Amino acid sequence: MAGNGDIQWCFSQVKGTLEDDVTEADIISCVEFNHDGDLLATGDKGGRVVIFQRDPISKNSIPRRGEYNVYSTFQSHEPEFDYLKSLEIEEKINKIRWLKRKNPSHFLLSTNDKTIKLWKVSERDKRVEGYNTKEENGAIRDPACVTALRVPTIKPMELMVEASPRRIFANAHTYHINSISVNSDQETYLSADDLRINLWHLEITDQSFNIVDIKPTNMEELTEVITAAEFHPAECNVLVYSSSKGTIRLCDMRSAALCDQHSKLFEEPEDPTNRSFFSEIISSISDVKLSNSGRYMISRDYLSVKVWDLQMETKPIECYPVHEYLRSKLCSLYENDCIFDKFECCWSGNDSAIMTGSYNNFFRVFDRTTKRDLTLEAARDIAKPKTLLKPRKVCTGGKRKKDEISVDCLDFNKKILHTAWHPSENVVAVAATNNLFLFQDKL
Repeated sequence: MAGNGDIQWCFSQVKGTLEDDVTEADIISCVEFNHDGDLLATGDKGGRVVIFQRDPISKNSIPRRGEYNVYSTFQSHEPEFDYLKSLEIEEKINKIRWLKRKNPSHFLLSTNDKTIKLWKVSERDKRVEGYNTKEENGAIRDPACVTALRVPTIKPMELMVEASPRRIFANAHTYHINSISVNSDQETYLSADDLRINLWHLEITDQSFNIVDIKPTNMEELTEVITAAEFHPAECNVLVYSSSKGTIRLCDMRSAALCDQHSKLFEEPEDPTNRSFFSEIISSISDVKLSNSGRYMISRDYLSVKVWDLQMETKPIECYPVHEYLRSKLCSLYENDCIFDKFECCWSGNDSAIMTGSYNNFFRVFDRTTKRDLTLEAARDIAKPKTLLKPRKVCTGGKRKKDEISVDCLDFNKKILHTAWHPSENVVAVAATNNLFLFQDKL
């Protein structure tokens, strides 16, 4: 993977209909590559999971192409009703996390606000014929009528991909689940809501351990909530979680069963010159991701992405403004609720670049080596294979250059909240409302 600032990105594919009227259920709510990048899963607000598989020809062609085909679609969650609290529980998929592959089947965790499910996705391309005790249509035969024994034969059949729920982890969260993260031991995982983080064993559905609890005795004293949580990629005892106050805490599960005392606290002192009515809202961290090497982490707040070194708590080592031009627009963003949008961020496979989303279907790529950054757009008019993406520029002042867009013309209904980067190639997936765009480097 080259230094990413010099990459020219080109369009590869778009999935989903390009109509203007989008139903709420079709809006993509999470995107996740599996560990080798051959599968890509999306979840949507209608509770569906769609898995795409890398096209084998595109993977081995020269130059290679990042093309994916639909592999499996299944309904993961249904809408529910909590009668005790008179609350509707949405079917929307909040997060998907893949487990590392151990056998021919694939396993993934998906969660809505309350219930986590472990799904097994497996292929069937053979069927058994010639049963002794049942007919070909499946009807059970009377054993008394079986006069001769025959050996069943295995015949090839058309490939079927089956998704079956293997475990359902429920009833452990009072508040909405915002994160799930599989531990590096591949045996346990965490789930986090606004005030608590629970630790689960993948084999045990009826009990979980509460490892972080920030709920005050008196709820009126509540000053912050948990916004995201993740396990360290290599050290199975370490996890981090971010808060709405702009802090990230690192916990070591070896020190105590309840990690209410963090080992490290990452926080940037506030710049008094930028202090405003909106300071607290925009400093809330919407996503935190540890780097693949485990040495760094990135945090996304409303206006920027910060890179932290796990060895240095006092301040981030890099800070990248995502859409600084919105600072003057915070008032109207507060009025239309956009200021509460939760943007995610992700690392490139070799940790040399970062990607995150913005408005107007813009997404940003920051190269950590060259310090260059790109603003790109996931737009329909580029939907032709190999079309080069032109970097976009937003102007704030009076005179607008030919290829710039004025900050007043940005569409705040079009937002890129969810992005994913292939673990070993420069192929990225970007969710724009109900469409999944795939882009790759132009080799």
